[in-house]
Amino acid sequence: MSLLRTENMTMRFGGVVAVSDLNVHLDKNEIIGLIGPNGAGKTTAFNMISGVYKPTVGKIILGKEEVQGGQTVTVEKDITGMKPSAITKLGIARTFQNIRLFKELSVLENVVIANHLRLESNWVSSVVRTPDYTKKETAMYDKSMALLEKVGLAELKDEKSYSLPYGMQRRLEIARALATKPHILLLDEPAAGMNPQESDELMRFIGKIRDEFDLSILMIEHHMQLVMGICERIYVLDYGITIAEGNPYEIQNNPKVIEAYLGVDD
Repeated sequence: MSLLRTENMTMRFGGVVAVSDLNVHLDKNEIIGLIGPNGAGKTTAFNMISGVYKPTVGKIILGKEEVQGGQTVTVEKDITGMKPSAITKLGIARTFQNIRLFKELSVLENVVIANHLRLESNWVSSVVRTPDYTKKETAMYDKSMALLEKVGLAELKDEKSYSLPYGMQRRLEIARALATKPHILLLDEPAAGMNPQESDELMRFIGKIRDEFDLSILMIEHHMQLVMGICERIYVLDYGITIAEGNPYEIQNNPKVIEAYLGVDD
């Protein structure tokens, strides 16, 4: 059973249909690509899944594995129209096409902030700084450092995030998303602005975190070498409509996909 699926998900802005009847499913530990020309509706789809937009039509269903009676089962929840914070707490984290780090904060502080999502406390204990809160805060910093170790950023923990090389900023943004303890990770053009070497490193990094953090990943990307090299399945949008779905080989040889990207002679 899918951990995430959309059912006829549609987004209209006035008379403009940005996404029409999108049916995507993401299974456990899959890496799925969502591709298409500029303006195809890819980021709009992400915005609906992550709660930024409420679909005009359709549903978004989240599946979560739970142990019931000694057996692991998948429990489904309709998350259509829920707030982004609530969706994040349910286990869906995302990055953005334009990096959105807290630029004046350190690498460690960026990750610590994301860890607050799972910090069980109230504002009174945080202001008074009760022993229980202090203990939890220390544990939160320890968890953040352990995460930075796993993603190769521990030595840069005190650096301001704006001072990092571009590729490292992308990695930090992904690390911050991982700090929310997601089951599903949405990556919006993670290779944007990267050179070929950085893109190759990113491809290996995404595969590594999928395995190490037991993730399912849905990714928007224009870098075709990255998409074809890491995605098991790919959906292709054009003007908000799904024109193809399949494995990398099928997508590369699909006439509709070739026409959408390259055009055809009259």
